[in-house]
Amino acid sequence: VKGISMYANRARNLGVKDHEIDVFVVEALFTTVTNVNFDPETLEEMIRKAAVLKDKAEKLYKDAVTSAGNIEEQLSGPAKWIPADNLDGLIKEGAEVGILARKEALGEDITGLQELLIYGIKGTAAYADHALILGKEDDGVFAFFHEALDFLTKSDPTVDELLGMNLKCGEVNLTVMGLLDAANTDAYGHPVPTQVPVEPKAGKAILVSGHDLKDLEELLKQTDGSGVNIYTHGEMLPAHGYPELKKYAHLVGNYGGAWQDQRKEFEEFPGSILMTTNCIQRPADSYKSRIFTSGLVE
Repeated sequence: VKGISMYANRARNLGVKDHEIDVFVVEALFTTVTNVNFDPETLEEMIRKAAVLKDKAEKLYKDAVTSAGNIEEQLSGPAKWIPADNLDGLIKEGAEVGILARKEALGEDITGLQELLIYGIKGTAAYADHALILGKEDDGVFAFFHEALDFLTKSDPTVDELLGMNLKCGEVNLTVMGLLDAANTDAYGHPVPTQVPVEPKAGKAILVSGHDLKDLEELLKQTDGSGVNIYTHGEMLPAHGYPELKKYAHLVGNYGGAWQDQRKEFEEFPGSILMTTNCIQRPADSYKSRIFTSGLVE
């Protein structure tokens, strides 16, 4: 996505943008957060889509330059990246620009600050994606993702420049957290302190984990009146506090603890499991046939 943003950032500076490109960059960043996607085929598909959108972003920039009567900037590096023909080739390409390669070329301090920024924009993208699902977005946030990714292509960044961009990332992250809070409360009401049962109830059950309240809501609607009980797990626990979700009587309680305990707890859970957005670990064979995913998680 760095190559996409090299063109998209310059196009934006000329007053031109593309919503498909903006949303894809958010989804691509979120997909590579820890515990979101373990499926090589899905990741390869996303990489190949990135190559297509890089071409689209390049045309967007060139058309914007022509319209403005400016001189086109000749870009290199990620802007000229061409994906390998197969998965093994893509993995090799990744290693060539990975942490070890950059440490050798740029040193530990620069590489460490680059990685801090990468992790920061990935985390910010996770909040932004959840807000997008509920119809909330901020054009300034899209612009920052492109700015930060474009900045990360610099061949000789300084510590001060990287520190400044990391601090800006923190500011944008607070904006996105506010955006997500507004999205959640607009859709489901302001959360209230709620006692959550942890004892099992007799009957068929589905366990829901992750962060996507919209997916939980859809499942609650589909199972309403069916006799199936819905339990939350891990990061989905706060769902019980939202008035528009807690009104469903078959949202009966919470099972288990944090996401890192899921392999043992999912094995012992007697029903189906739905993972939304992230927090999945590689499923064990003992429950692999009854775990399902939605959104970007796989």
